[in-house]
Amino acid sequence: MDSYLLYVGVAAATILLPGPAVVLTVNNAIQRGLLKTFAGIFGVASAILLVAAISATSLGIILASSVMAFTVVKVIGAAYLIYLGVKMWRSKEGSKAQSNHKESSVFKCFVEGFLVSSSNPKAIIFFMSIFPQFIDLTQDYQPQFILLAVTFSLLVIAIHTVYALFSSFAKATLSSSKSRQLINKVSGGVFMGFGVGLAASSR
Repeated sequence: MDSYLLYVGVAAATILLPGPAVVLTVNNAIQRGLLKTFAGIFGVASAILLVAAISATSLGIILASSVMAFTVVKVIGAAYLIYLGVKMWRSKEGSKAQSNHKESSVFKCFVEGFLVSSSNPKAIIFFMSIFPQFIDLTQDYQPQFILLAVTFSLLVIAIHTVYALFSSFAKATLSSSKSRQLINKVSGGVFMGFGVGLAASSR
């Protein structure tokens, strides 16, 4: 694939754009520490691999072509984003809240990242529209597809790690209760906005 570097650029630009997964990574880095943040990042990357695999199957075609299937997945994804947003918005900073953040398991953070990343059916359509542009039909399809999917997931890990490290460094300046409460409100509002936007969107 002569256009591989172009694909890397397109994928990196897509991942860099702030979305629910980026907001989750930043919030985790500030509230939960790097270990649990990386668990969430790996959850996001794992979901990307799943979404990419679905996009290559007949299920991906069904989701892309069936209004009902697309709407069902979209509503479920929107509901989950809104749920996370409300949960963050209502979170009160204090000893109890800090205890809850500490008690959030690594597995729970992984699942949150996985669900946030896999909750948007538009990701399947994105992969179905982007991947064919960078696949050489004169060569074997499967190795090329695997390379593109794995590359996207690795870029997710790399770029989200940068977001996490910067957020972690900024943690010291956001250590006050008032600052953390503001972060919860902003993050919650953003997630609810993403959820409403997803629910109202069309293919």
